[in-house]
Formats: sequence, structure tokens, C-alpha cells
Amino acid sequence: MSEHSSEPEVQKGSSNNNLIFAVVVLILVAGVAAFILLKPEDKPVQVVEDIVTEQAPVVEYQEPESEPEPEVTEPEPKPVVVDTAPERTPEPVPEVEPLPTLNESDEVVVARMDELLSDQVMSLMVTDDLIRRGVVYVDNIAKGKVALSHAPVERPKESFKVIEGDILTIDPNSYERYTPYVKLFTSLSAAQVIRMYDEYKPLINEAYSEIGYEGDAFTGTLEEAIDVLIDTPEPKGDMPLIRNSVTYQYAYSEWENLPDAQKQLLRMGPENMKKVKAASRNIKAELEK
Repeated sequence: MSEHSSEPEVQKGSSNNNLIFAVVVLILVAGVAAFILLKPEDKPVQVVEDIVTEQAPVVEYQEPESEPEPEVTEPEPKPVVVDTAPERTPEPVPEVEPLPTLNESDEVVVARMDELLSDQVMSLMVTDDLIRRGVVYVDNIAKGKVALSHAPVERPKESFKVIEGDILTIDPNSYERYTPYVKLFTSLSAAQVIRMYDEYKPLINEAYSEIGYEGDAFTGTLEEAIDVLIDTPEPKGDMPLIRNSVTYQYAYSEWENLPDAQKQLLRMGPENMKKVKAASRNIKAELEK
């Protein structure tokens, strides 16, 4: 759709003629008007003004003033510190001797213990295959048993004694048989015991693997053995006995049914048992650190 102009249409030929005529008329009118209105003296005179171009002032080139060079000051020399202390000789690092083999460890372990324990206490030790004995003995204690054939100490020479009366009771003098063993157990501090344990731990683990265990399992077994001793009940009075052939048993089942390891601790007497328990707690605390 195309758009339409509102103006009337004209013919092309007449439009051009009218436009030429109008231009001619305008030129004539303009010329006559200029002639009538202007007097001769008023005719425009073309004035040509000189065009003066201002020149920029000439500025002579001047060299920039040179800035004074900064004074160079020599840095003050640092004071020389002379070490007048005597030359220190570095302390020698102690050489760590390699552990012997398990089969050859008795001499080394016994010598180490001999440095820490008295001769009287050392006379109670079984120095043959010491590490293997100790490992088997502790493993049995953890199970509530007593492996007499693997005990790392000699058995008491004094015999077990009872007091016969209306009831059989343990003779307090029998408790004294175990006092030297308690001294052996409590002669070393807990820190010394753990230090020796850490020192010979590779040999201990090797001995423990020989009886069917793997890895670093002995530490857990040692803690279990300590718990067995600590958990031993403490009697508040005499414990009646009954004779069974050539042996004695506790009259009350609450004592007789205890594990052998705890009954062995009971035979040491109340005072010795308290000392063993206290030392065991200290060792366990060091193990748990």
C-alpha cells in the first residue's frame, strides 16, 4: 500500500516554465531596489584590511640549570663483633649399639639389669633365655594362669605354712617368702621399666611371634596381665583353708574360683599385694602415655 500526497498534482511542463519566470523576476527586482535605495556616494566600497598576524614572541633557548649533585656520604662501617668465647667442641652423639639376636640376648639384658638392681635382687632372676621366659609368663598371666616352668624368677626356698586351729589359715610368716620378689618388682621405677621395655621391644616382639602372635601385640597383652593383677580382690580378714590331699584350697568358693594368677597374688599377703598393685598401676600409666 503506497502513501498519497495531499498537495494537488500539477503538470510537469508548466511547473518548469513558472519556476524560470519567477527566478528572472526576482533578479530584476533585486537590481532595481539596490539602484534606487542607494546613493552614488553610498555605494559600497570594498575595504581590504591588512590582515596582521601576530607573531609568537621569540623565546631564546636557555639551558636548564643543572641541579647540584647530591653529596655522597660513605656509610659508617659496621662494628666488627669479635667472638672472644672459647671455641665450643660439639658434644659427641652417643652411638646406639645394635641389639643382639634373641638367642644371644641374655648376656646383654642381664648386664643391663645388673646396672639397675642389687646383687640380692639379681640372685632371684633366672638368666637363661630371659626374654622368652618373661614373654610366656606375661602371656599366661593375661589369661589368668601361672606358667611355673617359664617363671623368670627362682621359686621361694621356704615352704608354704599354715596355722592349724579351729580353722586352717595361712601363716603370716609365709607372706615373707615373697617379700624379696616384691622388692624385685618394685626396685625399678615405672619409667625405667618402660624404658627397658622400649629398648628391647624388637626382641620381645620376636619372642612373642614365636608362640603364634603377630605384630606389636605384646603391649596389649602386657596391659591385660597388669589388669588381672590390679583386679585381684583384697580380703579384709583371714581366709580359711581346707586341706585337699597334700595341697590346700580356699574354703570359700569366691576365693577358690579366682584365676590362678590372682590366687598367687593373694598368697603374697595383703601388704605385698598392695605394693604389687601400686607398681602395676604406675607401669600401666606409663604404657598409656
